[in-house]
Amino acid sequence: MSTYFAGPMRWLLIVAGGCGVLAVGVLADYLRPGLPPDATASYVGRQTCVECHREESEKFAGSHHDHAMDLATPETVLGDFDDATLEHDGIVSRMFRRGDQFMIHTEGPDGQMQDFQVKYVFGLTPLQQYMVEFDRNETVAENEIARLQVLRISWDTENKRWFYLRPPDVADKLQPDDPLHWTGIAQRWQTMCAECHSTNLVRGFDDQDLTYHTTFSEIDVSCEACHGPASLHLELAERKSLFWDRHHGYGLVKLKGEDSEPQLQACAPCHSRRGLMDASYQAGDAFCDHFNLELLHEATYFADGQIKDEDYVYGSFIQSRMYHKNIRCTDCHDPHSLQLKFPGNATCTSCHQHAAGKYDTPAHHHHAVGTPGAACVNCHMPTRTYMEVDPRRDHSLRIPRPDLSVQLGTPNACSGCHISDQLEKVDADKRDELLEYADWQAAIEAGDESLAALMRATDQWCDEACEQWYGAERRRNPHFAEAITAYRKGDPDGVDQLLKIAVQPNLQTPAIARATALDELTADRSTIVRSVESAIQILADPQQEPMVRAAAIRLLTASPLPPTAMWRQLQPSLSADSRLERHEAAVGLARPAIYHELSAAQRRQLDTALLEVREAMMSANDRAGAHLGWAQLCEQRGMEAQAISAYETAIRVEPLRTGARPNLAALLEQLAQRDRGRVSPETLQRRLARAKQLRSEELPLLERDAGLVPDNAFLQYRLGLAYYLDGQFDAALAKLERAVELSPEDANFQQALQLLKEKLAQP
Repeated sequence: MSTYFAGPMRWLLIVAGGCGVLAVGVLADYLRPGLPPDATASYVGRQTCVECHREESEKFAGSHHDHAMDLATPETVLGDFDDATLEHDGIVSRMFRRGDQFMIHTEGPDGQMQDFQVKYVFGLTPLQQYMVEFDRNETVAENEIARLQVLRISWDTENKRWFYLRPPDVADKLQPDDPLHWTGIAQRWQTMCAECHSTNLVRGFDDQDLTYHTTFSEIDVSCEACHGPASLHLELAERKSLFWDRHHGYGLVKLKGEDSEPQLQACAPCHSRRGLMDASYQAGDAFCDHFNLELLHEATYFADGQIKDEDYVYGSFIQSRMYHKNIRCTDCHDPHSLQLKFPGNATCTSCHQHAAGKYDTPAHHHHAVGTPGAACVNCHMPTRTYMEVDPRRDHSLRIPRPDLSVQLGTPNACSGCHISDQLEKVDADKRDELLEYADWQAAIEAGDESLAALMRATDQWCDEACEQWYGAERRRNPHFAEAITAYRKGDPDGVDQLLKIAVQPNLQTPAIARATALDELTADRSTIVRSVESAIQILADPQQEPMVRAAAIRLLTASPLPPTAMWRQLQPSLSADSRLERHEAAVGLARPAIYHELSAAQRRQLDTALLEVREAMMSANDRAGAHLGWAQLCEQRGMEAQAISAYETAIRVEPLRTGARPNLAALLEQLAQRDRGRVSPETLQRRLARAKQLRSEELPLLERDAGLVPDNAFLQYRLGLAYYLDGQFDAALAKLERAVELSPEDANFQQALQLLKEKLAQP
């Protein structure tokens, strides 16, 4: 070898040797044992995240998630506690300081004025709320929280004022025993707020001694609420390997990727109106394994899916075209600061970029630049104010449809702005109550025909303007609102229209609307029979979303299918991937007419599935409804002792709640009748005496509820039946007549009234 090549070759060999050593090292690093496939993560706290994720932590600091809940300190309390007062309903409450403590002097659970210490705060803007702890005793550990109640007296952080946050549609003073009173269960932190305002919450309610032992790993909505428990991630990061784990990846929930669902379902549990099925949810779990999303019911949504009551965003967003185009929350919002990523219309045009600014121009929106009508969100995400001071945007991101408003009476964003043009035609004494579009809608729903006429005129004017502006290009796609409205109004074609949308593909009709269509059809026996085929068709399609399949199951279980056919259709759902589907199938098959016709092997399979249902129900074991529901399932299967125990627990957990007492009374009376001659006279007498006591206790509670909601037909009906069982026949007749007057189409009300009239006509 020549001397010329010796030097370069030596270096080449050295480099090659070094690369070989490096390759061996990398391979060894890659092949070294990873975490076990079944390794489970635990919560480690925000401070472990800060060192490596400082930028994200700085953005998070001061955000709404950061201030979701805090201890009441001079740094966190925003309200005026310098001997400020607020009067409402004849009560003068005073907010003051006692040393380092923040105090309020207000009406307590016994109706007397008392001093209470504010221990925790909620929120940052536009309002802050305050919490008081009750029932702390020697059994509650220092790191546990006893029962917390959220005061209705709240602080408006924008206008720097105290205000009383009334429940919707309640103008009268709340009595101390009302569930809506600030000391009642509807204002209890553990039942209404806790799981979405803290990280890794364990409710810890003991339904025997009625005490909470609530814990969390962090007081607010911290890193691990969204990314999942981080101990595995921390362990992997500290290995300083070139590779993450072959089984667990980064050791966190994978929120980024082509599919938007993992991220959306990490946000959905707290940003949705839903029922709880299982309290063990962690980020990364499927939504429908833990929650039951509220559908487009009349009290919460308008027929076209626009928000009426609070929906917390997710139920709206999954109706949108954006959702079906794989858009996710972080396309608009910074995930850590929660702020919009861009100012104004740039939030929209960052994606909707078209030649010559197709959308962000008067040629599209027909309003002067810089005016409210030129803002994308005002047309496509109109606001509605909740909690008196909190305007929230509808996230269904829809095109305004004044044509549907003219046809169906649904809202539209155009009229939402332009209805104020009609104020000069409104009687002066009404104007102060019409602060926003929602106030007009509420008054019209309450029967104000003069305002309804002005609304119709506004809708018509807006419809004509859109026709003039957009002409042939105007969007007039068929909408599921047409079918829902037709059915609710009793249109003869309404059933067929609902069935048509129930089986449509997701891009044509969103899943939440198709599930709603099936639920609407479940309300009437005649429509159920006509809908069975469609429900079976939906269950046969493995691509159907869990909420649609669950609605199809509810329809089937309400149908007159024979038990063998019902089992054949629903048995596969007992082992479905979705807990929501499994639960609906198990509860439906537990109906007595089906359950008692099953074979012993089939009942064993169903009983096993119902254990999961019980576990889900007991996730809310601080509510009477959980124990009432389980008692009914036990009673249906002939498990009388378990049913009695669950009914008694329901009464103990919520003694002022109606429902459990008459059910238990009826069961005790049935057992007394069945066991006559088989048990001692003393046992029979004890059961009958307890049944009489239960009915006596229930009557004033029903009178209270029926008085609070005098236009609720079902409550009047229940009170009428209670009066009948108590021997107050004239009072029973009056209440049943009222129920029929309020809901003349209900066959049960009609039948009860007719039977009572026949009884009263007898000598």
